[in-house]
Amino acid sequence: MIEINGLVKLYGKKAAVDNISFTVEKGEIVGFLGPNGAGKSTTMNILTGYLSSTEGTAKVDGIDILENPMEAKKLIGFLPEQPPLYPDMTVDEYLRFVYELRSCKLPKEAHLAEVCKVTRISDVRSRVIGNLSKGYRQRVGIAQALVGNPPVIIFDEPTVGLDPKQIIEIRNLIRNLGKNHTVILSTHILSEVQAVCDRIIIIKDGEIVADEKTENIARTMDDSRKFTVKISGPQKEVQKLLSEVNGIARAEATGERELDSYTYVIESEKGVDPRKPLFYAMAKAGYPIIGIEAAAAALEDVFISLTSK
Repeated sequence: MIEINGLVKLYGKKAAVDNISFTVEKGEIVGFLGPNGAGKSTTMNILTGYLSSTEGTAKVDGIDILENPMEAKKLIGFLPEQPPLYPDMTVDEYLRFVYELRSCKLPKEAHLAEVCKVTRISDVRSRVIGNLSKGYRQRVGIAQALVGNPPVIIFDEPTVGLDPKQIIEIRNLIRNLGKNHTVILSTHILSEVQAVCDRIIIIKDGEIVADEKTENIARTMDDSRKFTVKISGPQKEVQKLLSEVNGIARAEATGERELDSYTYVIESEKGVDPRKPLFYAMAKAGYPIIGIEAAAAALEDVFISLTSK
């Protein structure tokens, strides 16, 4: 649905975006991350037609955004970091204006009522936008991106200014949109990306440094793996045995105890799966393994690692 190929954007000799390429499939929710100045907003502004690229192409459903901007923009709903609102209009006037601006063909009253319902702004439709709280203005910005039911939705910091309950509601909305839309989400709230997105792209200094499924993003740091394991047996003896198991680089007790079982965090040597040797060693010693699960690195750790190198 979205295809970025060899995209470059130069400001003088400075490359804000430096030869990046990626695709986003229909129904996929992709988190687009990076530190300030990494090129996130530039990329999204090119994709939505706000900026032209120096080199490369950006296509939406096969339509080049520069060669045929009007047709491509009909397929995109965009919420920039600063929502494009008119504070002197009422919410209803503004959404009707957006409806006409996009030459929307859907039944006007029913469609706008549905947009207001899913963004939870039905109760403020008659109010002037300038008099709304920041949270409600953010919701109106999301609502305008949904007018016309575009197949591609691009959100830049969609939950800024929302309270925790509203954030959960917007996350659920984004998940539901992903069932029938392609969604790109740019945010600095990493837990939000982990909770909502199917895939994560991390950009640094205009270049992509990671592009992985959300559940696999920790593997971009290194080839070692961490596990949390609960073992029944004397803590000192078990920990000594863990340090001798082939493939385990480090083992540390967490201090958690349940009856005669203790919990340990183990880290494998690079490229090694230590679970089978661990099982055989504990079975031979007579120390039952009560449970074991992979302990993925936090997204914050991955983000800092990839963007600070």
